[in-house]
Amino acid sequence: MINRGRPTQHRCSFCGRSEEEVMILVSGMDGQICETCVEKAQEIIDQELRKAGVQQEAEPSEGKSSRYSGPIHLIPPRDIKTFLDQYVIGQDDAKKVLAVAVYNHYKRLQQYGNTTPDDVEIEKSNVLFVGQTGTGKTLLAKTIAKLLNVPFAIVDATIFTEAGYVGEDVESILSRLLQVCDFDVEAAERGIVYIDEIDKIARKQDNPSITRDVSGEGVQQGMLKMLEGAEVLVPPQGGRKHPEQKLVKINTQNILFIAGGAFDGIEKIIARRVNTQIIGFNKKETERIDKENLLQYVSHQDVKSYGLIPELVGRMPIIVHLDPLDLVALRRILTEPRNALIRQYEKLFALEGVQLNILPEAIDFIAEKALEYKLGARGLRSLCEAILTDAMFEIPTSTKGDKKQLNIDREYAEEKLEGARIGRLKAA
Repeated sequence: MINRGRPTQHRCSFCGRSEEEVMILVSGMDGQICETCVEKAQEIIDQELRKAGVQQEAEPSEGKSSRYSGPIHLIPPRDIKTFLDQYVIGQDDAKKVLAVAVYNHYKRLQQYGNTTPDDVEIEKSNVLFVGQTGTGKTLLAKTIAKLLNVPFAIVDATIFTEAGYVGEDVESILSRLLQVCDFDVEAAERGIVYIDEIDKIARKQDNPSITRDVSGEGVQQGMLKMLEGAEVLVPPQGGRKHPEQKLVKINTQNILFIAGGAFDGIEKIIARRVNTQIIGFNKKETERIDKENLLQYVSHQDVKSYGLIPELVGRMPIIVHLDPLDLVALRRILTEPRNALIRQYEKLFALEGVQLNILPEAIDFIAEKALEYKLGARGLRSLCEAILTDAMFEIPTSTKGDKKQLNIDREYAEEKLEGARIGRLKAA
């Protein structure tokens, strides 16, 4: 029997609330139960069934299945690196570490739920990327997301603040993961999250502050349990704009976290630690240190000195650096990847019926200028835009129908960077 809104003296036998305080009160022979206690009882039943290893059938009416609900297929680390090589130039160390981390994550997922009391439980190893801007940290994450058959989300750490302040709570990290897998909680609990710009939440000084650091140390404290593994209540629609939404519980024990940041200025911390300024009798020991690439000596101690709290650094046991790009790497980035920048512009011009030819000498000039500006691979697109903007402005309104081509040599590129007017299009 279901009573709705009738003024009786019936109360829920579990929580004690009266019929006026609940929406639905189900009466039995010797007691009553409200709709809230029914939901909590269902959660307890689901947890006990999972502990007992009983596989529950998904309810078709909920529509919670996603493309990540199928079985997990192991991808060997060498195959993962081969796929990354098609899109990312260099950074072999970072590729190997990322490939192994993802492969081990797959193996953990296969082991989870199939263990016996005598089995060794494999713990996850979160990864931290350290590299200058434009060296490929975010590109590595975006590229590997194309390959995986587990949910992969990329979030930006700069938007997070401590709970109670303007900004996003750290739980919003998992909201993005939920959205990627169409709110399939089971799929989200075996996903991978890449946290970009994690260096931007470093505390302002190495010593703990007596005042609140709402966008630095406070955010790091909020991430601790999430990175290690805990049950987190997540707003499925994200943020505080929908306070009425029902929170979703996600267990982060099997979610792999990969973080990356430029850590601008960390080279000075590394230099002090390796004593590159030593002169005198110990000079021979420092001559073997590569001062042009100090990031290769980065350690957890340097990241801690930069401003990440020790508890957060300890939850990222794998730290790997990305090498700064030299002239050869920048030139290869322009021409070799499957989605190379030169190929992108050639396709843009081909859509207008124009054949674009960028000569090797012009490619060398672009790479030299990008190295000079110290913007990494992102500087390459800025230079290409400056050189080709006039051509892209004139071509759509030029005479159509006849095949044309535009040859870009070093002299043309230098003139465009100096603000010269566009040259003529030569007929093929």
